[in-house]
Amino acid sequence: QVQLVESGGGLVQAWDSLRVSCAASGGTFSSYDMGWFRRAPGKEREFVAHITQSGTVTNYANSVKGRFTISRDNAKNTAYLRMNSLEPEDPAVYYCAARIPSAYYYSDGNGYRYWGQGTQVTISS
Repeated sequence: QVQLVESGGGLVQAWDSLRVSCAASGGTFSSYDMGWFRRAPGKEREFVAHITQSGTVTNYANSVKGRFTISRDNAKNTAYLRMNSLEPEDPAVYYCAARIPSAYYYSDGNGYRYWGQGTQVTISS
């Protein structure tokens, strides 16, 4: 059983940067691909970014490509999402998730077994 705990969310201004973290425990972190998803009020959960077990391959939603960077430190059992140039459509609860590579596409949340509780990212108006 893997436990995931996100942190680092908060209130920022538009075009600011923010890094959220996901600390894992209870399993072998390096065995899992990691993903970030988000859910904005009134919207469905959407894929944000994915990173493979070793960190050598990353994938992004088109809406964040070039602005967000996913990374991981397997020695620290932690995944990160660096968000630059935050835009008005970025506020949401951001969730990290862990999966064993499977037939599910990396952007499909159904393929992720473990989820964190989420961290809120808000942009001040």
